[in-house]
Amino acid sequence: MEYKTVKIKHTPEQALFKIKNWCAYQERSQNEVRQKLYEYHLEPEDAEQIIATLISENFLNEERFALTFTSGKFRIKQWGRNKIKVELRKHKVSDYSINKALKSIDGDEYEKTIIKVIEKKLRLTRSTDRRKQFYGTLTYLASRGFESDLVTEQLNKLLEKD
Repeated sequence: MEYKTVKIKHTPEQALFKIKNWCAYQERSQNEVRQKLYEYHLEPEDAEQIIATLISENFLNEERFALTFTSGKFRIKQWGRNKIKVELRKHKVSDYSINKALKSIDGDEYEKTIIKVIEKKLRLTRSTDRRKQFYGTLTYLASRGFESDLVTEQLNKLLEKD
């Protein structure tokens, strides 16, 4: 038995209705919306017109998307600034919006998060060798997007206590 996927071509009006509901559900980037509109098999001109409509009706706002994305990834997933920046660039968000979003992260809260992630990683590290603990934790936090100099500073403070 063979299944074929049927590609439904939406009219611009149908697509606008569907995409408004999609954008109302969660903040979206212009890039995500553009890709979704292309999945609806719209012409590029129609897609751009719908995006312009969404922006004018405030369903789509790049700055708002960047701020919500940054807030969620930092508070929930505990990502660092570097990883958030890379992911926002993948969404083709402007540098202005990226910088504004990253500045919205409170410095003290950022430092507390680094300490919290370091402590958790050190608890899970099996090695008793200080060097391995240090570099393993540093590598892990760098992969989470935290700046190496901030991590090194906090790691040194925490390992000195022990």
